[in-house]
Amino acid sequence: MIDGPFAETKETHRGFWLWQLRSMEEAVEWVKRCPNPFDGESDIEFGQVFEAEDFGTELTPELREQEERQRKEDGSKK
Repeated sequence: MIDGPFAETKETHRGFWLWQLRSMEEAVEWVKRCPNPFDGESDIEFGQVFEAEDFGTELTPELREQEERQRKEDGSKK
């Protein structure tokens, strides 16, 4: 039997935290304090979550309206 290109579920460990911080430097300081679930080394990936205001003038009123419509549609499907 071939498992496919993906690791076994028992071989992956995933979780996430969502932090609201002032800078990436602050994020790095928090990451340094994260518990390590393994005996040896492990990897932690982190990235930024963007909000509508982060896009400035690129987020036109038309795009904002489209985003709001999609959010309403997605909410009604749940």
